[in-house]
Amino acid sequence: MSDLIRVMYVEDEPDIRAVAKLALEVVGGLTVSLCERGDLAVSQAEHFSPQMILLDVMMPGMDGPSTLKALREHPQLHAVPVAFMTAKVQAHEVDRFISLGAIGVIPKPFDPMTLAQQVKDLWRLTEEQS
Repeated sequence: MSDLIRVMYVEDEPDIRAVAKLALEVVGGLTVSLCERGDLAVSQAEHFSPQMILLDVMMPGMDGPSTLKALREHPQLHAVPVAFMTAKVQAHEVDRFISLGAIGVIPKPFDPMTLAQQVKDLWRLTEEQS
């Protein structure tokens, strides 16, 4: 099983992006690429080669589910595990995100001290299943 090193986080709110970057890099020791829009994530992901992608659900333009669909159309990205980060965490919403191909959902607001561990736990589950 390989270690998680490179994570892409797609989030339109600058404050949330900044806190998540600190949480993932400083607390979690990960290398993080940030994108503020779904279309940028799709165009930048191939260059960054993320091992995992975190997507906000509600973004202007391409929302999280649309971004996930676009990522799945790229041969180099179609198998990259994706988790949604959202306040929409009712059971039917989580079920919908999983049915779209997400490996899990991290609730917002997130705890900066535990975010990296949540991400690594989701990663570990996908590694064990593959």
